[in-house]
Amino acid sequence: MSLNDQLLVALSMYGLPVLFGASVINSIGIPIPDAILLIAAGSYIQIGDMNQWWVLGVSILGAVIGDQIGYAIGYWGGRPLVARLGRLIGSQKRVSDAEALARRWGGFGIFFSRWLLTQLEAAINLASGIAEYPYGRFLLWDITGEILWVAAYVIIGRIFSDRVQDVIQLLVNLFWVEVGLVGAVIFGWILFRNLRGRQRREAAGEEEQADFPGEKGL
Repeated sequence: MSLNDQLLVALSMYGLPVLFGASVINSIGIPIPDAILLIAAGSYIQIGDMNQWWVLGVSILGAVIGDQIGYAIGYWGGRPLVARLGRLIGSQKRVSDAEALARRWGGFGIFFSRWLLTQLEAAINLASGIAEYPYGRFLLWDITGEILWVAAYVIIGRIFSDRVQDVIQLLVNLFWVEVGLVGAVIFGWILFRNLRGRQRREAAGEEEQADFPGEKGL
């Protein structure tokens, strides 16, 4: 039995505690397919087996708590602790890239990593803490993004309650598309940063030559 099947069985048996736990764990950085659980929960809501507001509240609360844990680790633990946890979220390089994105994009980076570039979510949490991004703003963008994330997948589950397995399979396929998209974003940012650094070095070299025009002839 696959992990997805095990989680779906656990959801059918234990309900809300499974949703809460999966949301917390996934937001911290341990990959749990919580989107699949949200879709399944949406289908249970549609047939009357689960309460919509409890599902939304518990899932959003779990995701937000997990995000706060990641932020706290980055803020209080700093780079040394994050370096030790590098394997948990992918690599230290991912944290560095996420920190650069966090410093440049701020709240928008936090917001979009909740529901669009979800592979960066845990890294953005740590990076926001390291960068000491204002906590009130972090919390606001975080809650807003998580509400959108949870509501979207629960609604999908309700709409396609009679075809949940097909939707879940599609979601699994889209996961790899998202991984490729995240990789492209990170690669593009690194390329842009390197090109900009190169242009600055070349500009600095030209200024140095202008200050010392006769140096080459010596």
